[in-house]
Amino acid sequence: MSAPALSPTSFTSSPAAAATTTAHAPAARPRIVIAGAGPAAQALVRQLTRTPFAGTITVLSNRDDAPEELLELAVLPQVSVRFGQPASYIDAGNRRVTTADGMEFSYDELVIATGSAPAETPVEGAGRCLSYSTIDDAARLGEAVKDVTRVLGRRPLGILVGTGSAAGQAEAVLRARGVRPVRTTVRPAAVVPTLAGSVLPASGIVFEDGSSMTGDLVILAEDRIARDELAATAGLATAPGGGIVIGQDFRTSVPGIWAIGDAAAYDGVRLGLLVASGSAASVCASQLLQATLGTPLAEAA
Repeated sequence: MSAPALSPTSFTSSPAAAATTTAHAPAARPRIVIAGAGPAAQALVRQLTRTPFAGTITVLSNRDDAPEELLELAVLPQVSVRFGQPASYIDAGNRRVTTADGMEFSYDELVIATGSAPAETPVEGAGRCLSYSTIDDAARLGEAVKDVTRVLGRRPLGILVGTGSAAGQAEAVLRARGVRPVRTTVRPAAVVPTLAGSVLPASGIVFEDGSSMTGDLVILAEDRIARDELAATAGLATAPGGGIVIGQDFRTSVPGIWAIGDAAAYDGVRLGLLVASGSAASVCASQLLQATLGTPLAEAA
């Protein structure tokens, strides 16, 4: 996805106080609310805080725990991370979002970054596998392959499970990293663990009929479904295959609401398969800053 030209559209600011304040009263500080706290949301917060953004950023996380990467963002002066408070309803007319526990947050701009989920229940032992679901996984996959190659002292044999675009991208990454991929579109019943003490994550897979495939690596690149349930509460347009429809500027079909990461779909394809989260966050941050400040800005660095 190429970086779009900045749109002249801007929105009237709302009050800085959370939730119950009238959404269209004058505001001293613009408010951005981000529904979701995954890699795309985190990248967006980092981009926004590297610019002269004078407003507030509220991140609504569905996680009850506090991973280190979110804690690093939570200590920033203009950032508030609400752990265990996933967004559940959007009142687009009043620019207000409600969480599952009933907390309300007024916003000037809302970004949906709720990600995606596996289309099927995880394969038994999937935690031992490498996985590929977005372009961001390419670097992590490459590092894992490098480690395994060093241990083996030879070119690894990889068992790749999956169909569709994600599996195709994963196969290209594996070949580029020197792996000999053997691809299967039949879903296994379980992953075969390696011997105790081995640094290799998994050695093969077993199918329902008892047959198996053995290699040095197992990579799952199975179908995923965009978490776009929140879109229905605001009447946002969604793609036939799932995902919130966005334009090149990351705007959805409803003013004041944007989508980024795997919850979004561009031209019918999950955004995570089209562009890395850092690149997407850079462009989206620039658009958000223009919308909240009403002043064209250079793309966030």
